[in-house]
Amino acid sequence: MPASPLNGAPLPIQDGPAASVPAVLKALRKHWAVVVACFFVGSVAALLYAKSQTKIYEAATMIEIDPAPVPVLDEKESALLAMGVGPFTDPQEYYTTQYRIITSQGVLNAVARDVSLASDRDFLGHSASSAMPPSAEAAASLLATHVAIEPIRSSRLAYIKVRDTNPKRAKRLSDAIASAYIEQNLQQAVDASSEAVTWLDGQIDHMKGQLENFENKLYEFKQKNDLPSTSINDASNMLRLEMGEFDLALTRTRTRRQEILARAEELAKVPPDNPTELPSSELLADGQLNGLRIEYQAALTTRDALIAQNKGENHPLVRVAESHLATAKQALLAEVRNVQGAVQRDLEIITRQEAGESTLFERARRLAVDLNMKEIEYHRLERDRDQSEKVFALLSERLKEADLSRMMKVNNVRIVEAAAEPGEPISPRVSLNVLGGAGLGLLLGLAFAWGREQLDTSLKTPDDLEQRLGVTFLGLLPQIDDSDGPRYGRRKPGSRLKDHALEAPELVGHNLPLSGLAEAARAIRTNLVFMNPDRPHRTLLVTSAAPAEGKTTVACTIAIALAQGGQRVCIVDCDLRRSRLHRIFNRVGEAGVTNVLVGEATLDEVAKPTGIDNLWSIPAGPTPPNPADIFHSERFRQFIADLGDRFDRVVFDSPPLVAVTDSVVIATLVDGTVFVVRAFKTSRHLSSQGLRSLRDVDAPVVGAVLNAVNLSRHEYSNYYHYYYYKREGYPSTSASDGEDPRAGAAPV
Repeated sequence: MPASPLNGAPLPIQDGPAASVPAVLKALRKHWAVVVACFFVGSVAALLYAKSQTKIYEAATMIEIDPAPVPVLDEKESALLAMGVGPFTDPQEYYTTQYRIITSQGVLNAVARDVSLASDRDFLGHSASSAMPPSAEAAASLLATHVAIEPIRSSRLAYIKVRDTNPKRAKRLSDAIASAYIEQNLQQAVDASSEAVTWLDGQIDHMKGQLENFENKLYEFKQKNDLPSTSINDASNMLRLEMGEFDLALTRTRTRRQEILARAEELAKVPPDNPTELPSSELLADGQLNGLRIEYQAALTTRDALIAQNKGENHPLVRVAESHLATAKQALLAEVRNVQGAVQRDLEIITRQEAGESTLFERARRLAVDLNMKEIEYHRLERDRDQSEKVFALLSERLKEADLSRMMKVNNVRIVEAAAEPGEPISPRVSLNVLGGAGLGLLLGLAFAWGREQLDTSLKTPDDLEQRLGVTFLGLLPQIDDSDGPRYGRRKPGSRLKDHALEAPELVGHNLPLSGLAEAARAIRTNLVFMNPDRPHRTLLVTSAAPAEGKTTVACTIAIALAQGGQRVCIVDCDLRRSRLHRIFNRVGEAGVTNVLVGEATLDEVAKPTGIDNLWSIPAGPTPPNPADIFHSERFRQFIADLGDRFDRVVFDSPPLVAVTDSVVIATLVDGTVFVVRAFKTSRHLSSQGLRSLRDVDAPVVGAVLNAVNLSRHEYSNYYHYYYYKREGYPSTSASDGEDPRAGAAPV
């Protein structure tokens, strides 16, 4: 939040978008006359320019371009191909191509010849005045600059627009371009159909000979390879069936051979001494073998039973049993050998059968491979024959369709709406031109006002001091004369404020105690007194950044206001280079500050009353060769201390900060420094430089006073609390005499 002038806290600098709108409005209020002038100048210039331009009329013919017209023949592609439109054509690309064709030299040359543009001097303009009459091509080139194509979005429609100074000629040319384009498009389709017929006729003859050649090759292949008259696929199928039968029979034979081989291996395992160990499968398959085995086992059992009865080998019964056992064993072994022999014979037979069937299968396989190779070649020849036959049939069909298309003259472009004669010109548009000129003038005016305001870096208002310099605002002093500002009116002769300002502007606060300037001085006095009531600033330095900012006037005004408050005040002139107090208080040639510092005079001798109650003054005295060194002396410190002991308040007038270092030295020795800024003149950069000089030496800055303020300017339209500063005095003591309310302090 902004700091009060009494608390001494500087305000932060506010720069950004939030401050731009008020700045623009302020610039507009300040330079509104320039903005209004630019606005009217732009409007009038645009109006005069529009009136000086030649009237241009525009005629438009609407045409339809259909990339896929309704086919007349059974096949859609016939008419489309004749016009160069295929099923894979990009519509946008097609339309763009057609628009370029409409404005091509060929179409415009035809239009120029049809309407005799080469002899139209009004259309040709300055070209017609040449010695050589222009040709149709030259007229067409000029016409191209007048033609524009405007497609209608999301449709197949487009406008052919022609601009011309003559409305009737614009209409005639627009319709002529549409007709020439349609005629050229139709002729192109007819020519394409004729060329297609010629090309197709030659291709048909070529394909007919090629088809006959493929048919002869296919016949010779069949005859050479002894192929059946039936299809080669049927022969291949029959051979595959035969191979399947052979393969199935061979598989069965091999399976049977494995079975017999397994049986022979099992029979070979029968031991000669124990023929009873026969496979069960053999016993089940051969009943005789099974019976012999049973007899053998019975004889063996009988013998073993007799031996078990402890009958020896020579026992008759045992011998009979042994004889029966040997006979049964011989019979069983003989039968086993017969079975083994039969199995071996079966194995030999099945082996020979397998070899024969394998030979048959291999022969069939080789025949199949040979037939497969012939089938590949056969199918290749047959495919070539079929493709040639299809192409020949397609070409024959296309030849008939192209011939019909050539005779029917199909066109995909037509005129939807003929051009109407334009009644109003499209250019110049006076209202739009004036509006544009006014807008441009307004922008230029605003730009000028804003640029002027941005270039103006002078400080003008209390907010500028607090926000841009970061110092406390103590108050302002209104402008006394109007030499530095614009004259918004004239004073009545006999104005007391002006008369006193001309005599002694620094003493207006004393001569006119009820004037607005005196009220402003008392406001500054109040801020100084109550800024730090516990530790008042008894010694004050009044300085500024540059010359001619009113330091002496502000110092005198503050001193007079403090004296009017009942305090003993002494004003000291420390500007040893350009002193003024001796002239203000009529002390020319008297001793002053330099005399005291060099020991030629005492403080009592130089401090004298001014004729204003409670106010004493000390002039600068003679100018020394080294003013800055004098202020560095111990005598000057003692001088300030003695003044503080004798007076309640001491006000020091000093030179500018930027020019010399005198004020910087004095600022370190006093209780506070009052910084003076001349409104509408002192720049922000210069003031910042002066304040930086004070802050670099840690000098106490009490605040800033805005001097020579023109309260009638628009920057102070929102500062209503400074209303009475614009008057010479209150109505109770000063009648309203109609004087100019402007007042202010004179510069140093």
